[in-house]
Amino acid sequence: MGKKIIVAGLGHGGIAAAAILAKAGYDVNVYEQKNEGELGYDWTDIFAPDSLAVAGIPMPDEDKYTYKENMTFYGPSERVGLKQHVPENDLEIKLERKDIYAHLINHALGCGVNITYGCKVNRPIILGSRVVGISTEKCDFFGDLIIDACGMNSPVRMNLPASFGIEKNVARHEKISIYRAFYNKECDVTDKYKVILLKDGKPGICWVATEENHTDLLIGRFEDFDMEEVLRFSDLLRQTNPSLGTEVLRGGQFVEIPTRQPLSLMIGDGYAAIGDSAFMTVPLIGSGIANCLRASRILADAVIADTDEKYNCETLWSYQYNFFKKLGSGLAPLASAKMILLDLSVEEADYLFDSGMINEDNITIGASFTSINSMEIDILDVINKAKLVCKNTSLLKKLPKCGLNIGKAIGVCSVIPKTYSYDRVMAWKKRYEAAFKF
Repeated sequence: MGKKIIVAGLGHGGIAAAAILAKAGYDVNVYEQKNEGELGYDWTDIFAPDSLAVAGIPMPDEDKYTYKENMTFYGPSERVGLKQHVPENDLEIKLERKDIYAHLINHALGCGVNITYGCKVNRPIILGSRVVGISTEKCDFFGDLIIDACGMNSPVRMNLPASFGIEKNVARHEKISIYRAFYNKECDVTDKYKVILLKDGKPGICWVATEENHTDLLIGRFEDFDMEEVLRFSDLLRQTNPSLGTEVLRGGQFVEIPTRQPLSLMIGDGYAAIGDSAFMTVPLIGSGIANCLRASRILADAVIADTDEKYNCETLWSYQYNFFKKLGSGLAPLASAKMILLDLSVEEADYLFDSGMINEDNITIGASFTSINSMEIDILDVINKAKLVCKNTSLLKKLPKCGLNIGKAIGVCSVIPKTYSYDRVMAWKKRYEAAFKF
């Protein structure tokens, strides 16, 4: 062994894959533009704890995490609240974002991963049709495989030659802009963890989560907004959410998160994308830590199985194939489902809640799962919901089209080629991308 693996960026999936490969005996080096100790936003995050075990990572110390509470979902007018009832064994854990990074990094270091901080990655180094290294502000680094964990706007992926066929840019509807801050808590409330869809007719979601010592506010939009809008919108929320104070205690950051289908092609000769670089988040909500931790195992298994150490399209294809079979085939249709949310009026969104078209069972599945392929279909429930759709003429025009788009996404994911052939893969890639041209 002794083959050199370079990981560009300290994304969650990249550092998890680095740990698995270093433990297996590979020479693994990670290059991260931020300085040591600077990773992670100033807020908490949630993910499924079993994803740590998949990646071979132990659970954090018990004093570092709590279990996520069930959320209550509302339409724009906040008339009807639908509360999740996630089984206790399936609850996600909540940690400080910085603690998540510290846990993953310490594990990777213990496995033998080398990390270089303060080293901004500028672009890939290409020799012929292969990625052979990365160019950074410090110098050039060369490796046998480059794992791209630089995020949604990765300078590695975005500077690949067109001949690689890998999508580069992200459309506005394929990313969500987030403002999140912890405010002082004005009072206790009964409904502690609220998620509101399309509030004030704005395309996106928000939540107001009343914790023990603060109120957690998140505003997510599929459009640009600024601090002036945050002030206006938070004042609007205070009318129906009295726990939300006016003093920012922590956070107060704007970030962008991908909310689109996974890449149609996430591998090339000497190259593999993971995490936000490959768009592995859940398109409806932007959550992605668990998915990229699971993907790290799939990628590492593909690398280890390549005993001839070619790390090319043929040998890395098993990574993409198995990712789609286990995760991508469930994530991709959600990108289609998300588009109906962006197309709803306030009245239509309220009707979904007020009429019972959406119920607590739907909310529990929709907010927790990564695969709509795993849903159990109740035929009687489908018939009753169809009757409700027929009573709303505007929804009657929109929902069938959404169902057709979801069907297209499911269909194309189900026929991804099992083995790599350039012609078959390119033909599938074309069909996959066409399924998301709304």
